[in-house]
Order: sequence, then C-alpha cells, then structure tokens
Amino acid sequence: MNFLSLVSIEAKKIRRSKILLILAAATVILWLPSIINADMNFGMQAEGISPEHNFLIQGFLGMAWFMFPASMVVSTVLLNMTERSNHGILKMLSLPINTAKLCLAKFVILLGLAAVQILLTVGMYFVSAGIASQTQDYDFILPPLFVFKEAGLIFVAAIPMMTFFWLLSVCIQTAIFSIGIGLASIVPSVLMINTKIWFVYPMSYPFFVITTEYGKLAENMTVEQVDLIPWIPVAVSVSIICLLISCLCFGRAERR
Repeated sequence: MNFLSLVSIEAKKIRRSKILLILAAATVILWLPSIINADMNFGMQAEGISPEHNFLIQGFLGMAWFMFPASMVVSTVLLNMTERSNHGILKMLSLPINTAKLCLAKFVILLGLAAVQILLTVGMYFVSAGIASQTQDYDFILPPLFVFKEAGLIFVAAIPMMTFFWLLSVCIQTAIFSIGIGLASIVPSVLMINTKIWFVYPMSYPFFVITTEYGKLAENMTVEQVDLIPWIPVAVSVSIICLLISCLCFGRAERR
C-alpha cells in the first residue's frame, strides 16, 4: 500500500470523529472576545498600531499562544484514540504495512487538521471583523493577502511543535497523561520568547513569530526579531528527531 493510499484511509477515519467539531468550536470561542471588546482597539495609540491591525494581531496572539497549540494536543491524542478505542490499530498492524509509513500518514493528517483550523480562524476573523465594523462604525477588515500571510507564518512555525506533540501521543499510551504534558508544555512559551534561547523550545515558535509581527506593525514597540540562524537548523533538527523517534516507537506497545 503506497503512502497516498494510507493518507486517504486515515482521512476517512477522522470523518467519524469529533475532531473537526472541536476545532470549529475553538475557533468561534477565540474570536468572541474580539467582537465583544472591539472598542478597545482604539486605545492603542501609544503602541503606534492601527485598530484594524490590532484587532487581527490580538486574535492571532491568543490563537498562537494557547488555542491553536491546545487544539493540536487534543487532535494528536484523538487521532490515536480513533485507532486504540476499537483496536483498529491492531488490524492495521496485522496488514503488510510499513509502520513508519502509517505513522507519517497520521502525522500528515495532523498537518491537515492544523491547516483546517488555520483556515477556520481566517474565515472567522473576516466574520468577526465584519461584525465589529458594523458595531463600531469603523472598517476592521484587512486585505486577505496580508491576513493569509500572517496565518501562514503561524502554520509553518508550528510544524516543529506538532512533531513534538505527535511524539508525546505515540510514546505515552495514557491519553490523559499525553494531553496533560502537552498542555503543560504550552504555558512556558510566554517565558521562553523573552529569552535568548527561545529557538530551543518548539512550543514557543508560533507565539514568537506573531509577537514579532506585532512589533513590526506597532511603531512604538521594540521586540526581538527572528534570526533564521540558528532557528531554522534547530527547528528542522527537532522536527526530524521527533518524527524519527515517533516512527520507531509507533505500534510497539500494540505488538507486544
């Protein structure tokens, strides 16, 4: 069975799960405060950022720091639970399938779920910005190209983080422990972005990137800029190591 066929099979499995519903609910919850507190965007003159840019960035900050990483933690666990709940993983492993390919196929689905949540977030942003524009009599809607660029930065920066979460879900069989460790790992990201070694902590990548974008848009703010070296080599190394260990460990507990 080739890799694309495995990805297709895994995609069909999530249709019966509640993952997409959870991602949609998280996206709606994310933007509700932005609509309710839309008037607060006019009080950012000291930072030198326009209300419409502040509306977008504040929403994306909340997404990048907690909502998006937390959703990915839950998604990784649910992806594995769809197999373990009905012993489906045993049936898959009984077939002549390369376990590393199966592991990577599931990770591709995780990337797909991340992309779906990013798109849902962008869509909900335009809905929220439209509502806020009506209630505040001010145009909060930014050009789509700019919005997608900011969202794309979050997605790309989050890939190493997702490899780590996937490693947790593969190596830790107890779902509650996997979720607990994953969620606990998100919290220190706020502290890590204020250190010189932020690049060694993958969970801080999305938040750091969007904070840097905030600094670019706010004329009176000074924030640390992204240095591609050593960030990119470290990020690539973390991703490869996490995926390699995940592929080696995937299915071992079930084969015993």
